[in-house]
Amino acid sequence: MGLILWLIVGGVVGWLASLVMRTDAQQGIFLNIVVGIVGAFIGGLLFGGSINSGTITVSTFLVSLVGAIVLLAIVNLVRRGAVR
Repeated sequence: MGLILWLIVGGVVGWLASLVMRTDAQQGIFLNIVVGIVGAFIGGLLFGGSINSGTITVSTFLVSLVGAIVLLAIVNLVRRGAVR
């Protein structure tokens, strides 16, 4: 059950981050899930605590969202040479 919840929250975090960074048209649901999960890992490294720690609260959700936005900004910087 934890894996399913992890995938759902990761998908929502990735989708919200792609809306903020205006990359939603370029990625599908699978990529949104990957961005959310990897972003949660990055957010956990930067700020401590994320959805990967097992508990889902507002603060861990926001940390995961910030990590996903940072991930998309890095990808945009590498692909285009500038952050949108």
